[in-house]
Amino acid sequence: MTFKQKIYNYYVQLVQDKIDAFRDMIAALTEDSKNDAKGSAGDKHETALSMMHIEQEKLNSKLREVLTQKSVLDKIDALTIAENIIVGSLVKANGIYLYLSLALPKITIDGINVIALSPQSPLGKHLMGNKVGFEFEINNTKYTIQEIA
Repeated sequence: MTFKQKIYNYYVQLVQDKIDAFRDMIAALTEDSKNDAKGSAGDKHETALSMMHIEQEKLNSKLREVLTQKSVLDKIDALTIAENIIVGSLVKANGIYLYLSLALPKITIDGINVIALSPQSPLGKHLMGNKVGFEFEINNTKYTIQEIA
């Protein structure tokens, strides 16, 4: 498995774990609201159900967000190596590994730090479509693209 495939697989698993966690929390809230409905009455009951419903809506919103992230990752082919930087490219610039996909947490694979960034981010916009050797500057830092995988 290539370094790029390891990165891709790690991020896919990270996003899938978030999806599973949100689904578990939503299921637990649904179960709690069913149990609460059986044994309560009055204003306290209505308030509790309302609070659970609000929490469930928040979790559903977060779940939709993570499902959208998963759909972006699902469109990436980790085996593709393009000459120009595209979504799914692993770029080495100034000795830093950047994975163009989504804004996700920084990870360490095989002892190497990798930063996942969105193509819409300021750095991502400068990288997209460019080739090895391209130079640009952001916030008084000069970047040179060294490798594309």
